[in-house]
Amino acid sequence: MAGAAKGTAGPANGYWNYRGGRTALNAKGRQRFRFSWRLNVLCVPSMHMNRRDFLNHASSLMAAGLLVRAGAAAQTPKASSAAVVPEFKPLRREVGFFTARGGTIGWLVNATAMAAVDTQFPETARLFLEGLPGRRGRKLDVLINSHHHGDHTGGNGVFRPETRAIVAHTNVPRLQRERAEKDKTLERQTYADTTFPDSWRMELGGEVVSAKYFGPAHTSGDIVTSFEKANVVHMGDLIFNRMYPVIDRPAGARIAGWIKVLEDVAKSYPADAIYVFGHGNPKFGVTGTRGDLLVMRDYWSAVLEYTRKQVAAGATKEKSVAMEQLPNFPDFHQPLPNRLGSNLSVAYDELSEKRG
Repeated sequence: MAGAAKGTAGPANGYWNYRGGRTALNAKGRQRFRFSWRLNVLCVPSMHMNRRDFLNHASSLMAAGLLVRAGAAAQTPKASSAAVVPEFKPLRREVGFFTARGGTIGWLVNATAMAAVDTQFPETARLFLEGLPGRRGRKLDVLINSHHHGDHTGGNGVFRPETRAIVAHTNVPRLQRERAEKDKTLERQTYADTTFPDSWRMELGGEVVSAKYFGPAHTSGDIVTSFEKANVVHMGDLIFNRMYPVIDRPAGARIAGWIKVLEDVAKSYPADAIYVFGHGNPKFGVTGTRGDLLVMRDYWSAVLEYTRKQVAAGATKEKSVAMEQLPNFPDFHQPLPNRLGSNLSVAYDELSEKRG
């Protein structure tokens, strides 16, 4: 795991769950930390605020209605009006990542070119464009959407006037439109103007950016983006680092496909690549190594194996999805929201479909 990223990404991506009292305090000290209420809502105390003042401050915000709970079942996290803590983190050769709220944004800024992967939500997209180190008012050469979910494409409209091209997999505009029709957000959508079925590549100054579709997994439109010379690989939501992931079956997701994609990706890039993940448990962050891909592969394999045994034993779907925590994967467990049931539900449907 890349040390620079540990502990930086959980609250910034809206997945650090506050469960009351002393657990809100940073185990490494009270001078600098972030606090969130359940999902994607952050309040930032003064660096000199003591514990009592902090808890009183949090209580005041709660009473004022400023700490908002997000729906646990949502496939795409919703934006909120609460304050966020944006952070730009350099990795290698003018490539880095940005966290605020939503899926992690990857970026490249060099003397002659700029690129980004994903856009989060409109508010945080503006923070990204305003604060991107070295941008100096220039337009981005390209924006790449890792897939269609709103916490990765919601800021596309903000990026559009500042970007020469938006690139995505062929399936993404359709999936984005279908989702927007269900959510009644069609008027808010901005779609990719350049799409590809298998692979895409572009030279940008001293860097080469490429993207590849490995098959249906989290959705049927997820791509992996590589900053080739920097040896940094953006995975989008193909990795929820040590978290029960979202899996979007209506958008063509396949657990068996996800397992294969992770294995193929692990073999496709250099052994010392830095991987950037869409979301991450705060203990593990949003960057990592090839080994982290294989941990998630093992998680999905365990989900299928457990469910396969349930189906073979004639267990009902209701019984099969009732498990609270998957054995051998304690780091993945987060009770609010606990997505394990939805993961097991997709596994049950997928295996029953094959059996049928």
